Amino acid sequence: MEKQINNFLEFLQKDKKLTENTLQSYKRDISQYENYIEKNNLDYASVDEDAIKGYLAYLQENGKKTSTVSRNLASIRSFYQYSVRVKDIKKDPTENVQSPKIEKRIPNVLSTKEVELLLEQPEDTDLKGIRDKAMLEFAYATGMRVTEIISLDIKDINVKEGYVICKTGTKQRTIPLGEMSIKALKNYVDESRPYLIKSDDEPSLFVNINGKRLTRQGFWKIVKFYKEQAHIDKEITPGVLRHSFATHLLQNGADLKAIQTMLGHSDISSTQVYMQFQDEGIKNIYKKAHPRA
Repeated sequence: MEKQINNFLEFLQKDKKLTENTLQSYKRDISQYENYIEKNNLDYASVDEDAIKGYLAYLQENGKKTSTVSRNLASIRSFYQYSVRVKDIKKDPTENVQSPKIEKRIPNVLSTKEVELLLEQPEDTDLKGIRDKAMLEFAYATGMRVTEIISLDIKDINVKEGYVICKTGTKQRTIPLGEMSIKALKNYVDESRPYLIKSDDEPSLFVNINGKRLTRQGFWKIVKFYKEQAHIDKEITPGVLRHSFATHLLQNGADLKAIQTMLGHSDISSTQVYMQFQDEGIKNIYKKAHPRA
């Protein structure tokens, strides 16, 4: 099975062009499944639907969240679909296995005042403060995922025209930048980044104090630091800034389809979760204006 897994991961990397984080997620899921197969003296090529269901039950019994179990099934299904395609096996045992239903959680969202308070915290008086100001403004202005932000290269932004090109695997989308974000970003690119990088060949947009590409953990720590500086009781992560971006756009009348495009959601149902935060004023306008409201 090890050879088949390696071939599958190579296929995902070279043909599907998946990001390193996504590849590692697949690898963890498949490796965990492989351990289960070996432990129970099963043959991956001849397991049936009941065996797959047994594995999912095993994950649940060991305290795995429904979302984790669902992701595991998706990874295993992709592996078996690939194995059928390359004729390693004849039948996909996951074909009729239903994914456990995931309850959509209500996203944690900041108010506009809380966002303003958070973004006011970095003092653009030194190299780090200038960078942090640009990063927080950028995260809220674009709604990009933390992995997408730290993966950006300097060539992906156009400060003059006011947009960023976000690439995820083989897909890409163009996201506009607001005036405040452009101002902070220009200040960072002109006054901070040239002194933080150790080489002019460094492609990364956001770098750490060692001049290398900022990590996910580094970004999270920065957000947490300024959250504490602002004395905001809510949990704040880069993801919360993404949720706040989408919610505030919707509350101010932005089209749901446009928000879906900016967030990079393949399915609009993922974007519709923000409808519950729709401003009461918009609902009242609807009730007054729509003839059948």
